[in-house]
Amino acid sequence: MSINEIREPIQKRSIEKKEKIIQAGFELICEKGYYNTNTAQIAKAAGVSTGIVYSYFKDKHDILIEGIKRYSSDIFYPMLNIAETNITKNNIENILHKMVNSFIENHKLSQTAHEEITAMTHSDEEIAHYFHEHEIYVTNTITDLLIQNGFKKENLSEKVHIAVSLIDSLCHEIVYHKHNNMDYTIMTNLVISTILNLINE
Repeated sequence: MSINEIREPIQKRSIEKKEKIIQAGFELICEKGYYNTNTAQIAKAAGVSTGIVYSYFKDKHDILIEGIKRYSSDIFYPMLNIAETNITKNNIENILHKMVNSFIENHKLSQTAHEEITAMTHSDEEIAHYFHEHEIYVTNTITDLLIQNGFKKENLSEKVHIAVSLIDSLCHEIVYHKHNNMDYTIMTNLVISTILNLINE
C-alpha cells in the first residue's frame, strides 16, 4: 500500500480501532521485541484485519512511534501538570516530591520494554529524534514556569535539564533496578535536595 493511501480516521469507531492497533502493537513490540513482531500478530491482538492495520499505518515502525508518543506523554505530562501549579521557593520541595511520585507511578513499561526502547534510541534515528525533542520540550516548559515564578534565569535551562535527568535516573533505579541494599526514601530525598540546591544557586 502506498503512503498516499494511509488515512486518518474521522468516525469514532475508526478512531477506536486505530487506538487499539497502537496499544496492541506497542505492547506486543515491548513484550516480544521489535524484530520478533509482525503486523499480522498486531492485527490479531487488536482484533482487526491486517488490511485495517495497513489502512492506518505504513508499517509496524509507525505503530511503534505512535505507541512511544503516547507512552512518553503518559509519563511526562502528569509531571508537567503538577509543575504548572503555582511554583514558589516555599513550595518547590513539595512539588518536586509530587513530580517524582507521578513520574514513578506512570512508569508502566516492563523492564524488558524499557530495555527494548532504550536500545532502539541508539539504532533508530526517528525514535532518537523524538525523545530528544521531547526532552527539550520538558526542559523548556519547566524552565519557563520557574522563570515566571521568580527563579533566577541564569543557566536555568541547563539546571532544569540536569534535574529532569536526575528524576529519570531515580525512577529507573526504583522501578527497574531495585537494588535491595538501597534505601529509596533516602535516595529520593537526596535527589530532591540536590535539585533544590541546583536551581536555588
